[in-house]
Amino acid sequence: SGYVNARLEKETPIFNKQRIDFAPPEKINSLVVSSNQLCMSLGKDTLLRIDLGKPDEPNQVELGRKDEAKVYKMFLDHTGSHLLIALNTSECLYLNRSVQKVRALSRWKGHLIESVGWNKFLGTETNTGPILVGTAQGQIYEAEISVSEGSLFSTNPDQYFRQVYTLEEESGPAPVCCLEIERGIEGKFFIIATTQKRLFQFVGKVPEGTEQQGFSSIFALHADHLPSFREFPASFGFSEIAFYTPKLRSNPRSFAWMMGNGVLYGTLDYSRPDSILSDEQVWVYPSDIDITVNKPVSIVLTQFHFLLLLPDRVKAVCTLNGQVVFQDMFLEKFGLLTRMIKDPTVQQIWIHTEKVVFRYHVQRESRDVWKMYMNMNKFDLAKEYCKDRPECLDIVLAKEAEHCFQNKRYLDSAKCYALTQNYFEEIALKFIEAKQEEALMEFLIKKLSNLKPSEKTQTTLLTTWLTELYLNWLGILEGDPSQRNLYLDTREKFRTFLSSPKNKDCLFNNRASIYELLASHGDTEHMVYFAVIMQDYERVVAHHCQHDEYDEALNVLSRHRDEKLFYKFSPVLIQHIPKKVVDAWISMGSRLDARNLIPALVNYSQSVSTQQINEAIRYMEFCVYQLEETQQAIHNYLLSLYALCRPDSLLSYLEQAGTNPNRIHYDLKYALRLCAEHGHHHACVHIYKVMELYEEAVDLALQVDVDLAKSCADLPEDDEELRKKLWLKIARHVVQEEKDVKKAMACLSSCALLKIEDVLPFFPDFVTIDHFKEAICNSLEDYNKHIEELKREMEEATQSAKRIREDIQEMRNKYGSVEPQEKCAACDFPLLNRPFYLFLCGHMFHYDCLLQAVFPNLPAYKQAKLEDLQKKLVATSQPSKSHHRPKDADTISLGKGQQSREQIKADIDDIVAAECVYCGELMIRSIDKPFIDPQKYEEEMQSWL
Repeated sequence: SGYVNARLEKETPIFNKQRIDFAPPEKINSLVVSSNQLCMSLGKDTLLRIDLGKPDEPNQVELGRKDEAKVYKMFLDHTGSHLLIALNTSECLYLNRSVQKVRALSRWKGHLIESVGWNKFLGTETNTGPILVGTAQGQIYEAEISVSEGSLFSTNPDQYFRQVYTLEEESGPAPVCCLEIERGIEGKFFIIATTQKRLFQFVGKVPEGTEQQGFSSIFALHADHLPSFREFPASFGFSEIAFYTPKLRSNPRSFAWMMGNGVLYGTLDYSRPDSILSDEQVWVYPSDIDITVNKPVSIVLTQFHFLLLLPDRVKAVCTLNGQVVFQDMFLEKFGLLTRMIKDPTVQQIWIHTEKVVFRYHVQRESRDVWKMYMNMNKFDLAKEYCKDRPECLDIVLAKEAEHCFQNKRYLDSAKCYALTQNYFEEIALKFIEAKQEEALMEFLIKKLSNLKPSEKTQTTLLTTWLTELYLNWLGILEGDPSQRNLYLDTREKFRTFLSSPKNKDCLFNNRASIYELLASHGDTEHMVYFAVIMQDYERVVAHHCQHDEYDEALNVLSRHRDEKLFYKFSPVLIQHIPKKVVDAWISMGSRLDARNLIPALVNYSQSVSTQQINEAIRYMEFCVYQLEETQQAIHNYLLSLYALCRPDSLLSYLEQAGTNPNRIHYDLKYALRLCAEHGHHHACVHIYKVMELYEEAVDLALQVDVDLAKSCADLPEDDEELRKKLWLKIARHVVQEEKDVKKAMACLSSCALLKIEDVLPFFPDFVTIDHFKEAICNSLEDYNKHIEELKREMEEATQSAKRIREDIQEMRNKYGSVEPQEKCAACDFPLLNRPFYLFLCGHMFHYDCLLQAVFPNLPAYKQAKLEDLQKKLVATSQPSKSHHRPKDADTISLGKGQQSREQIKADIDDIVAAECVYCGELMIRSIDKPFIDPQKYEEEMQSWL
């Protein structure tokens, strides 16, 4: 894409002239401007002062001269405060901005003032500091003017006026046309003075703190010899020098001296020891300027131009190339152009005739400077002046790139081309045709760095192309031992390119293409490097495994700790470096799921010796004992490894796992089958015990150890029948298999459930009674003790029955007396008015009062039963509606009704009068109940108000 430079309106000129709306009452003799203060001499005796910030408030001052004296020249200092008025009568007047009265400088009388060098370093609004004054007779004087504030007596403003030097040409003293004072570094001062044909420079140091004493010491250095000067042969009677001071700087940067042969211009270099003039050039007057007829009148200097004032026009010449870039003709009706002056603070240029005042505004003076610097091949300066104009910057860069290419500076050319908007294909082909691959790479790299994130297609193209170029270049350099350093440097650049954060997304999205490029060049080293950058560790590990670099592969896994990669590559790695792999697994800790590693361990354990299986056991033990894994598969696999190689560890593992089936993490049936296959009977017995298969445990234990069987037989503590059965198995085994009578008798003493008669059937007929005579006697004694104990219990039961019968008889005769004045404990009304209850504790309640107190605290089912009984009781108390039943039938029915009614009353009494409502459990259970029902709390509270 290119830039479109469309200007909607005509661009304003650099020097834009404006005529001031001012009609002077008298002719203008002289005009000076500084710091926005304009002073104008009108006619013979009038001085007009205007503050350009307030142009509507001019100030007019009368010189007060009655003689024929005329204003010759005026000089205004840099602050706009001190105005010197030189008269043609060799007198000089002074006017300060703060006063209205013109003062004569008596010490200056007799000298026609041609120039003044103001002190910009010590001058203030009330004091000029030491200044230099040049006269028409070639003398240079040092003077100082001060205005006393608040003084009652008028004192002379000129403090002193003393001669310090005389300027001469070949013919003798010459008028001092211009004076300028500048300060360099380290206290060095430069004084520039010009005559008609010569430009003098006085250089010297003024000791620090003595600046107020003036410049006589500098001129004294040149008392015996001439100072350095430049001289030109031609003269038109005077010369003028102009300076340009950039903003925010105190010293001028360039100068332009208008003299007879032309204009000498250049820069000022304050670091030079004797002359600050540098890069001097002379602009010779063209043929249309004849110094005898229309000689230049005045000169001013801007940043890139000097302006010459001729009697009828203004010429602007560019200091970069010496070309006239502007010419402005003035109409004859305005009269001849008299003077041109520039206000250094606001960069405005003023021109006047005797009748009219003009002002030039300098606007964007540097707009075309870039083009001039570009044509001069000063590209850095050209780019400096078109920073904010991208279309111009593009032209400069293209020109610079072409210039570098022509001079075979291909790398510099590539850098510039990358910044331009020129067609990418043209530039690339240009470098390819020149066989400059390195420059082409530089161009592509710079172009890539300038692309926007949205330009993904271009980014992909450049990235892929650069990868191909890098690989080609590395392939060429690698085969040349003499280019080893260049190869290493290029390799480092390629790696930097691959790892660049800016290229990361593009490389990641197109990694398949990059892998193909790397593979096609056989560059496995960078393939691995690129895979690491892309965090494609699977490819890195696979590469190491393919090249039998198992330790490197494991290092990558350990460094990046990716669980999926461990699962994928562990089956391969454990075949070759089992111990290191297991160490890596252990370092991963709980991040690895051991179930996913079991396939690798199974393959490994099937193909190696028992000794190497120890590594698998080591990891499984870490999972079980350190990580406290509860997965059944892990425990089952560890069990299988123990059964295969470590039977001792097998039993200890089973015992450590405990006997609670709910807390055991291995599969009991699988473990039983596994132990049985490998003949680990002790382990099988333990598992039977855990499964509570005690008969099987005892049967198997008898094949191993009788003591083991005995320990199993005592396990079913709650089932005596089963215990007896198990001990009988042991006894039968001891008698029939081992034929050991003593051991059989020991079984009787070990289990209290076994009797001699239980064991006797197991003995053969030929066994004599002597072997178990003692056991039979002990058994008979036990039976005798048991019979005696039963007799004692029967006697105790008979006595207990007798006491109960006596208590019942006593209860039948128990009664209580109630006085007539006794009252109900609940309602406090006389007790005998209604049916009542009397409790052993002494409390007495009406039947209905007790019912009311008990009913709310009864369980729901008792409340329902009580209501049902009350309904039945009411039903039995109503008379029969039939009057025609036979008498026998009535008698039978009444008998049944009375019997039923008594039973109902008894049932009600059982519920209501089971205990005293004040002394029984009912009162205890109601201790946490509130006195007032929460649902009726508000109502109760309102009743109390």
